[in-house]
Amino acid sequence: MPRRHLRAVCAPEAPLAAALCALRTELGVPGSFPPDALAEAARPPRLPSHDATDIPFFTVDPRASADLDQAMHLTRRARGGYRVRYAIADVAAFVTPGGPLDAEAHRRVTTLYFPDERVPLHPLRLSEGAASLLPGRTRPAVLWTLDLNAEGRTETTDVRRALVRSRAGLDYADVQRRIDAGTAEEPLALLKDIGVLRERLEEERGGISLDVPEQRIVEKDGSCSLAYRAPLPAEGWNAQISLLTGMAAADLMLAHGTGILRTLPAAPDGAVGRLRRTAAALRIDWPHHVSYARLIRSLDPHLARHAAFLQECTTLLRGAGYTVFRDGLLPAITTHAAVAAPYAHCTAPLRRLADRYTAEICLAAAADRQPPDWVLAALDALPGEMAEGSRRAATVERECVDIVEAALLKDRVGDLFEACVVDVQDHDPTVGTVQLESPAVLARITGGRSRLPLGEHLRVRLTAADPGTTKVRFAPA
Repeated sequence: MPRRHLRAVCAPEAPLAAALCALRTELGVPGSFPPDALAEAARPPRLPSHDATDIPFFTVDPRASADLDQAMHLTRRARGGYRVRYAIADVAAFVTPGGPLDAEAHRRVTTLYFPDERVPLHPLRLSEGAASLLPGRTRPAVLWTLDLNAEGRTETTDVRRALVRSRAGLDYADVQRRIDAGTAEEPLALLKDIGVLRERLEEERGGISLDVPEQRIVEKDGSCSLAYRAPLPAEGWNAQISLLTGMAAADLMLAHGTGILRTLPAAPDGAVGRLRRTAAALRIDWPHHVSYARLIRSLDPHLARHAAFLQECTTLLRGAGYTVFRDGLLPAITTHAAVAAPYAHCTAPLRRLADRYTAEICLAAAADRQPPDWVLAALDALPGEMAEGSRRAATVERECVDIVEAALLKDRVGDLFEACVVDVQDHDPTVGTVQLESPAVLARITGGRSRLPLGEHLRVRLTAADPGTTKVRFAPA
């Protein structure tokens, strides 16, 4: 599921870079890996016996990415429908349960993303080297084979360990160009066909995929500018393959009675009401008879107002968590509200701890055997570990947004802006949150003498913005 994407282009000595470096120190973000973990990462992996290197897999990722979790190969079935082969990096082939790499992964939990760099879950020697599904390299993988019917519905699922070899590392722009020009070979061209079918099924079941734009901040000569990069359709089609696999994993674990699901209850009315106020602030028409899912599909992430709203829609995903079950005792909630189906994290083991455990449980289920003891021993603690890791990642994201917005506005203290009040504190109605029309900044407002007009437009004055010391603050003009 999406997070807020922030990218900063700035020199290491620039104020924004210095503020982000200070934030990493303040939050105690992990630095270098312990020597024993690095030593384990240098050892050769445990290789599977099944050889699937004859399948011409390819990867689809952002340009310049080196931590490649997934590779795919898509074909048509002779009797109609499609076959999706999806290879996932087999991190467990490199990590010994209870060893130093395992301990460090449990300490870090997730890769942390800052606008200027990322802090990896695993040493780069693994995540961008020996475990990454880089083109032209033979790698151990967890290989999913999903047979779909002509409508894109899953008919059969198989998962096993295998050796794979990617033939090409593609980026989204290249994939989009090839598909649009009609020059893509069938395995790549089918990404659109299958992606579109899965998007239709998502709409049918009431699911939502947020096309969250990337915010790109460019710092030059001491000042910052903000631009949005809307995602390409190919990014959505690629995401549908990952969602398809996560749903298959959840179904497999539920059928066998042991697993870990990614769950999300329906959003509370208050959260949806806040989004409606944000929509009003951005002049987005949201009639009461139109569902949230239908509204999302009507938005154009190329438009700044729509892009800003899509950023705020990620707030409805904040209640997501991990739910463990075992011995056939299924939990009360098995679905993810945004997916509108049972779902599991299993496609990003280089960047997320839980995926390694999901893979082991699914491999055991497919072989009709019990999961390994080391998986069962860690299972009950895993939701709490993932929750703590998610909180840390959310704090990083929130603080980075504050720093970036402060850097963007630091030269405009005293200026007036058009905004809308999207939240008001119950205990002090003179304090709340405003959404600026331009740039798309959400910030705190204080200092007024009267109750803030919830859901209404308001002219505000910027009173503080310093990426090094102070978050953005506004006051009624």
